Amino acid sequence: MIREIFVFLYLLHVKIWFGIFKILPQKSKTVLLSSFGDNIFFVWEKVLEQTNHETVILKTPGTKGEFNQSERTELISFDLKNNYFGFIKGIYHLATCRVVFVDNYYGVLAGTKFNSNVHCVQLWHANGAIKQFGMRDPSITFRSEKAFRRFKAVYNRFTHITVGSDEMAQIFKAAFYLGEDVMLKTGLPRTDLFFDEHLQQSIVNDLERLYPQIKQKKTILYAPTYREQQLKEHSIKLSLQKLYEELSGDYILLLRLHPAIIKKYRNNYPDFVTDVSDYHDLNHLLLVTDYLITDYSSIPFEYSLLNKPMIFYPYDIDEYRKERGFWDDYEDLVPGPIALDTNDIIHLIKQDDFNLNTVLEFSNVWNKYNDGKATINLIETIYGERTSNVIEKQTDAKSMNREV
Repeated sequence: MIREIFVFLYLLHVKIWFGIFKILPQKSKTVLLSSFGDNIFFVWEKVLEQTNHETVILKTPGTKGEFNQSERTELISFDLKNNYFGFIKGIYHLATCRVVFVDNYYGVLAGTKFNSNVHCVQLWHANGAIKQFGMRDPSITFRSEKAFRRFKAVYNRFTHITVGSDEMAQIFKAAFYLGEDVMLKTGLPRTDLFFDEHLQQSIVNDLERLYPQIKQKKTILYAPTYREQQLKEHSIKLSLQKLYEELSGDYILLLRLHPAIIKKYRNNYPDFVTDVSDYHDLNHLLLVTDYLITDYSSIPFEYSLLNKPMIFYPYDIDEYRKERGFWDDYEDLVPGPIALDTNDIIHLIKQDDFNLNTVLEFSNVWNKYNDGKATINLIETIYGERTSNVIEKQTDAKSMNREV
């Protein structure tokens, strides 16, 4: 009851400010509401390059990405609790822009009603999905009818959702109660990285300087799904001692865990275990990973573009299946062997007998529209002729410079 009152007052606050600002003239402006940063970063760069729009990046707490403020970019901390003025300023920009990109579920959208000419594009933060979310999340059955309407109000703000496959389009339709017309099959912007060899090499060079140990041995990345109860249990469900004893001669282990969890541990194997939980971009780490160990996360959908081995370690699968639910049978979906304990993981890595054809088939299904041109395809679709005009002007200017 108290939660519902708080949410009501919060959204009423948003609606009032949004209604006031909506009276003001719209501007050639793009707002990017970010909590993950990766897809937003790729899109932001292309918006500046291919359009004449000003850009505003609303950074919610925890946003990663090296965004730079400039003449055409304003950075705002979008945090009601710690930056009230910035939050209200963000509402102003949302009410007066022409294009909005978001990368997560944002309750604030339930308090907005964009003009009919505004594109609101959901970039999402996963290229595929194993666990259920949105209106298919089992926990939604415990929420109130008012909460149910709020969720639908947020989802109805999306005029487009970018997808990398037909399978993900079907999932979004079920999760958000939206139609096929909203699905934008341009691919996921951040997957462009996996088709850009020059950018990849630059990133690998940076990582080797930051973590020189990855140059000397094969790299294992353990990146499990975050579980709320782990904040209390503080448990890594792997025997790091066993892994060290059996694998440290030829391998190193990168741990990608929730910061609150990893900080509870003292690293007793610094020459074998490296904490990369705070590194800003997971996809960068995938470039130097030889073996991925995960469970229910969406990482495999992008890692499969590299056609490398994966091990799945769903140590709490029965409990997780009941609490979160899966979109498909887990055992049929994952493109790699399933390990039941640390000994299984050690055996699989030492044996090194992975069926990469399975990984390739998995990638062909889930990365159908990820072709290295996802970002530019998205920009051209959303901005249309305006983009073409800007590109032509830039080309003409370059030609004139060459002639001079």
